[in-house]
Amino acid sequence: MSGSLAARLRAVLAARFGEAVEVDPALPGLDALLRAAGRGSHREFRPDPVDPALLRLLCAVALAAPTKSDLQQRDVVIVADPGLRRAVDDLVGGEAWVRGAPAFVVVCANNRRQRQLHEWRGRPFVNDHLDAFFNAAVDGAIALSALVAAAEAVGLGCCPVSAVRNRAAEIGDLLGLPDHVFPVAGLALGWPAAEPKVSMRLPVQATVHVDRFDEDGLRDTVDAYDRRRAAAQPYTKQRFAQEEGPAEDYGWSEDKARQYSRPERAGFGAFIRAKGFDLT
Repeated sequence: MSGSLAARLRAVLAARFGEAVEVDPALPGLDALLRAAGRGSHREFRPDPVDPALLRLLCAVALAAPTKSDLQQRDVVIVADPGLRRAVDDLVGGEAWVRGAPAFVVVCANNRRQRQLHEWRGRPFVNDHLDAFFNAAVDGAIALSALVAAAEAVGLGCCPVSAVRNRAAEIGDLLGLPDHVFPVAGLALGWPAAEPKVSMRLPVQATVHVDRFDEDGLRDTVDAYDRRRAAAQPYTKQRFAQEEGPAEDYGWSEDKARQYSRPERAGFGAFIRAKGFDLT
């Protein structure tokens, strides 16, 4: 059985990354690795509700994930009220798949609690600089990843929603987020109605480094990835096609370059500063 799992994992990784990755058949946990390697984000959900007790359980499991120095600078807001949920859906763009998700949570970074500890214990908060923001943001991101893994372990499908940061101030107001607490991402959850698309990734050789960062041959690697992905998973539409015009050679790198050729969340820094963070 382990040999079969190892072969399947090798095949999934080869399809995902376009290169062979060695897998030891005797390695424990191959079934979990296979599920993780073959996962994809879900945007189609059955209408069945997600039990609130299950959602709370998954949040608890997610918050068991690592946290910087045990500071625990992350919280999860479950958006349960229907009216509040509609307002949040409107702010994140109103996409049908977001509205169709039976459950929605917002993972937040929380540096406020640490500052409260200093106040309660009569200690100065002397690390009021960029690292205070960064530590909390990383804690939130770790919790988000752990929540995705927990949800998928029980058979739920999910998809992170970074658009909560497009309207961070409004989302924060709706959720009552105080100073030094900010949204990292939303997560739409539900019971899957279809198999997800398993997106191809850049080759491991381009993104895993040994001892020193290495960009040798990166452009050729990205060009090859563009071709491989376009052959198997072509984009169905081109970003900003009306303004940019159609591109004959449209792949991942062109799509991402076009995406960030337009301003996105230019006000997020001002929002974070307004939340009380000193980013120096």
